[in-house]
Amino acid sequence: MRFLVLLTEPDHFARWDRADEAERERAFAAYRAFSAMVRERGSILAGDALHEPETARTVRPGPERAVTDGPYAETVEQLGGFYLIDLPTFDDALEAARLLPPEYTIEVRPTLEVEV
Repeated sequence: MRFLVLLTEPDHFARWDRADEAERERAFAAYRAFSAMVRERGSILAGDALHEPETARTVRPGPERAVTDGPYAETVEQLGGFYLIDLPTFDDALEAARLLPPEYTIEVRPTLEVEV
């Protein structure tokens, strides 16, 4: 099964900029633990960190499909990155997500695996 794992955190980018070397290494250790567990049981299909929300552009619904600056939703939490993983079960995906840095709110959502 494929799962999208979204990592969000209030003030994510400012917190990362303020983080010292020890904090960053702790986060990288968590990412490595997540990656190792997923690769042991399945695979990472994609994943990346994102630029700050101000760099986003959103295509709005409607006949004109207007483009606006910024992310699609106004929220305190900032989407900092994502993974697309393939694991046998939802429980495996949740177990892996628990290995990510504890500062993040993690959303794990199964995909429909629609071929595009």
